[in-house]
Amino acid sequence: MPNDHTERTGAMTISKEIAPQLPFLRRFARALSGSQTSGDAYVVATLEALIEDPSSFPRNMPPRLALYHIFVKLWSSMTANMEPGPAPERPAPEKNLSLLTPLSRQAFLLRTVEGFSLSEVAEILGRPEAEVTDLLDVAAHEITQQVATDVLIIEDEPIIALDLEAIVQDLGHRIVGVARTRKEAAGLIGEHRPSLILADIQLADGSSGLDAVNDILHSTDAAVVFITAYPERFLTGDRPEPAFLLTKPFEPEAVKAAISQALFFDRKASRKAA
Repeated sequence: MPNDHTERTGAMTISKEIAPQLPFLRRFARALSGSQTSGDAYVVATLEALIEDPSSFPRNMPPRLALYHIFVKLWSSMTANMEPGPAPERPAPEKNLSLLTPLSRQAFLLRTVEGFSLSEVAEILGRPEAEVTDLLDVAAHEITQQVATDVLIIEDEPIIALDLEAIVQDLGHRIVGVARTRKEAAGLIGEHRPSLILADIQLADGSSGLDAVNDILHSTDAAVVFITAYPERFLTGDRPEPAFLLTKPFEPEAVKAAISQALFFDRKASRKAA
């Protein structure tokens, strides 16, 4: 049997291997759970499980795949009686783990937002590739079935804004406006009440998309997806951070996946609160 020294050495080795992947695992966990608090709690639970049993880390996989594999295994084992993290006034999605993201959406997020290949997604989920293909088809169908909503885009780069407009409209949603600065965003909210906001974090005049969104959320409820070229800066778990965050440059399918999850949890929360 391994002694304490061997276990400590194994845990330290694993820690070095997975440390660069933790910001991106946080992104995946937050997208699955619908919030920073809940997503980060699942990541902590995953790390605690690895510390307790380093031998559970699959050595037949690359470190990134192994980390995600351990995470989804733990995620799938959770029940409504095993809520992570203290939060006395949690939003509805965090209060009821029956809202755990379906396997189809796990596959879709792994493939589109996290950028894993089909074979890697299959390995992470422990499913045959043919089944993963079916899951991706199901997720794509779920997205196309979403009810159309009003969308505000906060983006200072015209080409990216046009790309986002095309993606949003392709999903059947309506664009209520495109803002380049925090001030412009506030002006558009005076005229419209979007249900979804896609926001860059660093804007043209030096203002912050985070601040612009916080301004908006004081007066209206909306699902939010943030976009940045530097995701690792906003995925530390050290402060209030985005639950849904995309990396520039992005793929259209990644935007669709993030929109799908953001609206999924926003609508579930609304129903629960009603």
